[in-house]
Amino acid sequence: MPLAATVEMFCLGVAFGAFGGLFGVGGGIIAIPMLVLLFDMTEQAAQGTALVMMLPTVLLGFWKYQRRNSIDLRMAALLAATAVVTTYFAARTANTLSSSALRAAFGGFLVLVSLYLAWKVLHRTESHEPHWKLRWTWSWLVGVTGGLLSGLFGVGGATIAPPALTTFFGMSQTAAQGLALAMIAPGIVAALAVYARAGAVHWSSGLAMAVGSLIAVPLGVAAAHKLKGERLRLLFCGFLIFSATMIIAGR
Repeated sequence: MPLAATVEMFCLGVAFGAFGGLFGVGGGIIAIPMLVLLFDMTEQAAQGTALVMMLPTVLLGFWKYQRRNSIDLRMAALLAATAVVTTYFAARTANTLSSSALRAAFGGFLVLVSLYLAWKVLHRTESHEPHWKLRWTWSWLVGVTGGLLSGLFGVGGATIAPPALTTFFGMSQTAAQGLALAMIAPGIVAALAVYARAGAVHWSSGLAMAVGSLIAVPLGVAAAHKLKGERLRLLFCGFLIFSATMIIAGR
């Protein structure tokens, strides 16, 4: 890859890493539509290339969130174990779909999630601490669902897990974002293997973005912990709407 293109991908990685650290999504949710629109990649190639950047970013992000929050590592292991299997099979399915159909589904999914989160913040009700047994009884569903979405869309698991963990399990926004990163990490490896086998990964671009992203992730995580929970959720909603608009516009 030419030097100019490498520098360009590195700078994009810095921006993606900052967003990923702030919202706990690995940066792929903004990287995918940008790669489609600016570099004319197919949806599958954009998702596969973004996974290269996301793997080290997610691991660093989780470590930073873990240092600032009391994240249950047993819960993280359970979510990761249940997510990784469904991620693999969903990624195989994604590579059989048309690029336009996959992009439209991804954009629609982001719109629904953002609308739900906005409604939840604006119509909040008194919350009660969930029962611990309920947490362990049903938490595997978060992993299974997150794995399916991660395999299909490359980033869906990190998008749906935080609202599920805050709504049903009473976690803070930042703790939920950290746990979501732990959940998707093994699945990223599985999905990347599938996309690579299908020839849907631009390795040089992904690696250049990964280096830039690693520099910016700590800044995003620090900013997330300075914002109040509701403000961070509303910013997350706007972030999802922006990403969905770019994805749908790229059809």
